[in-house]
Amino acid sequence: MTSDAPASGRRPRAGGRSPAQELVAILILGVAGAGLVFLAMHQAWAHVRTAAPAPLPASLISDSGGAIIPYAEGLAIAALATLVAVLATRGVLRRAAGVLLAGLGAGLVVAALVGVSAAAAVAAAASSLSPATGSGASTTSGDTGNGGASDLPNVAGWHSHAVLSAGPWQAVTVLGGLAVLAAGVLVVWRAARLPVMSSRYDAPVAAPSPDESRAPAAAGAKPGRSDSATMWESLSRGEDPT
Repeated sequence: MTSDAPASGRRPRAGGRSPAQELVAILILGVAGAGLVFLAMHQAWAHVRTAAPAPLPASLISDSGGAIIPYAEGLAIAALATLVAVLATRGVLRRAAGVLLAGLGAGLVVAALVGVSAAAAVAAAASSLSPATGSGASTTSGDTGNGGASDLPNVAGWHSHAVLSAGPWQAVTVLGGLAVLAAGVLVVWRAARLPVMSSRYDAPVAAPSPDESRAPAAAGAKPGRSDSATMWESLSRGEDPT
């Protein structure tokens, strides 16, 4: 009787997931975490207001999460690339990819918790300024979070005040980072059990049944006999050779 166990030789526990299902769940977890980070990075995390002396108007800039912590999206992209590496590797290299993935997730969590401040918001608004045309020059209202023209006048000494509204999106970023971190830990933990890409397309090899393995010896068959003779012997024993 043939075995229904996976190719790795391990039988899935009753009610448990197969190795392929575990791999798909890990990939979904990592992709979902990176997606949450991308979503949060494109939201407004702070509003920077700069008061200008009359008759120049005051300015108000909305900073996106990507402007305040610009490296967060890079970490999320690297996490997606590492998930692809998990699919293409095995053994020690797969565990190394899992460690890297966990490190990227931890980096996202740290960035969301310690990289957000009023000073960072003001610096992000200042870095988005268009080139100055001279002292006292100013631009019209715009939104740096949407990539529009800056509305901060380029006049030294003017006071800018940042109002942070990043709390909910920081939480989303932390959640996404934790999901990426968990995916990396699962890869390291289950690396030996998870299937590899190359074996997915291999033709399954069925083990011979006990009757088939004993048939040549019982019938006195010799290794060099033709297939047609073997077929007739099977028919004479009442077996279906097909």
